[in-house]
Amino acid sequence: MPATTIHIDHISKSYGSFRAVDDLSFDVYAGEIFALLGPNGAGKSTTIRMILDIIRPDRGTIQVFGGPISDDKKNRIGYLPEERGLYKSVSVIEVMTYLGKLKGLSGADAKQRSMALLQKLDLAEHAKKKVSELSKGMQQKVQFAVTILHSPDLIIIDEPFSGLDPVNRLIVKDLLEEFKAGGGAIVMSTHQMEQVEEMADRLLMINHGQQKLYGEVNEVKRQFATHAILVQGQGAWALLPGVLRVEENPRGHAGTMLYLAEDTSADQVLVAMASSPDTHIDKFELAIPSLDEIFIQVAGEKEKIL
Repeated sequence: MPATTIHIDHISKSYGSFRAVDDLSFDVYAGEIFALLGPNGAGKSTTIRMILDIIRPDRGTIQVFGGPISDDKKNRIGYLPEERGLYKSVSVIEVMTYLGKLKGLSGADAKQRSMALLQKLDLAEHAKKKVSELSKGMQQKVQFAVTILHSPDLIIIDEPFSGLDPVNRLIVKDLLEEFKAGGGAIVMSTHQMEQVEEMADRLLMINHGQQKLYGEVNEVKRQFATHAILVQGQGAWALLPGVLRVEENPRGHAGTMLYLAEDTSADQVLVAMASSPDTHIDKFELAIPSLDEIFIQVAGEKEKIL
């Protein structure tokens, strides 16, 4: 069992009569990417601020690295907020070196690490430019570099891929995977469900400050699976034994959804397809919804979250 990096035990936080976080409990482990999900106003930011000791819970306890948060432990955390905070009027290398020194690095070490990260992020040639001269995507990469500059054991990142094109998303993703492989813990708050499906090990989805879903990503998706299969190809799908009804291009997916009787398994349908000379199968999979679809269902959103 990996070490527990964050342990949250029944925390609540109110602002006047508004309950922002309501009896929330969860753990984050070393060497994992933990996704913190929920619609706007769900309580994600309040939860993050309590972990970072910016605000205190009204009740419940928070342990980081095995005990209460302290100044020394804060230096083991990297934080990428949604609202970025780089000094615009100084050069990239100066602001990175300065922020590295605030995390306990020497000036020389901070500068050396900064240049190494800028090289990885394809920004080395921009090191002496003012932050204000960089594009939004470049500034995002610099902000990410600052987050991991001091080699923390835990990073908390809010919308880490915002403003990044596909190439730069891949660069940042590779750095996150490298951080995880080194035993670091990552708490990632994002609305980009495809990134969660691709990267996260476990997730917590909250709404109105309360836990709605919690567990391994694949297990959460299986909980919402329909007793159906999605197929692409050619065949008389509706005539197969155990198929109750068919639906073309369900929820925008290419193919045909076959809804099965309760006593019919996907394996039985596959065998029937394989034994039919008039059937050709290009794709056959269980009807497991995407996290985007689950998010909309759980959060009650009427429009797709992008």
